[in-house]
Amino acid sequence: MSDDSVSRAKDRAEAAAVRRRWITLGEILGVAAVLISGLTLWNNWTDRRETKAEKAATEQRASAKVAKLVLVATDRGKQTLTLKPAAAEQSVQSQSILFPTPLGVSPAATTGEPRIEGGWFEHALVKARETAGLPDNSRGDDRLPVVIVTQFLADGEPHEDVALYDLGYSISGKFLGGHSISLRGISLVSKVKRADAQTKLDARWKSLLPAGT
Repeated sequence: MSDDSVSRAKDRAEAAAVRRRWITLGEILGVAAVLISGLTLWNNWTDRRETKAEKAATEQRASAKVAKLVLVATDRGKQTLTLKPAAAEQSVQSQSILFPTPLGVSPAATTGEPRIEGGWFEHALVKARETAGLPDNSRGDDRLPVVIVTQFLADGEPHEDVALYDLGYSISGKFLGGHSISLRGISLVSKVKRADAQTKLDARWKSLLPAGT
């Protein structure tokens, strides 16, 4: 074989080797591009999933917060307290107010106008205070425990809340001249289960007025 033939054969071999290198490099770059694209899609999908999860968790917390009812009272008169939710997103539909068993007072029900009226329990409370030997006049705000069962709407969804509250009141007058009760407000004691509500209520009454039970 002549020198020219050998030289041409070497040139062809080198050219083929160069092409193989370029093909291999192209394949590597193609695989890298696919991997980068896949990682980008994975990151985007992961980010979207985390964002959706965070949004769902935030909405769930907000919904749970709105579904938690706390009642506050506004004065409508010495003998009546108007009740309303602390959260503006909530709307009271109806309520049942339970009183301590020793008072012998039946539960009071309201619809569309949540409130507590002193006339519901005044006579029984005055009698219980007399039996307990409590003074005719309050030295501060006395407390009467009550359970309030509330049906309410939160974000258009119906809910029920059962809670033990202390009803603040003051009393003045004399035994023979009669007593007058003024309602002051309410404060949340605890949430209770409906099945245990009366038991919890009576236990709190006993702790506040042990001599009258």
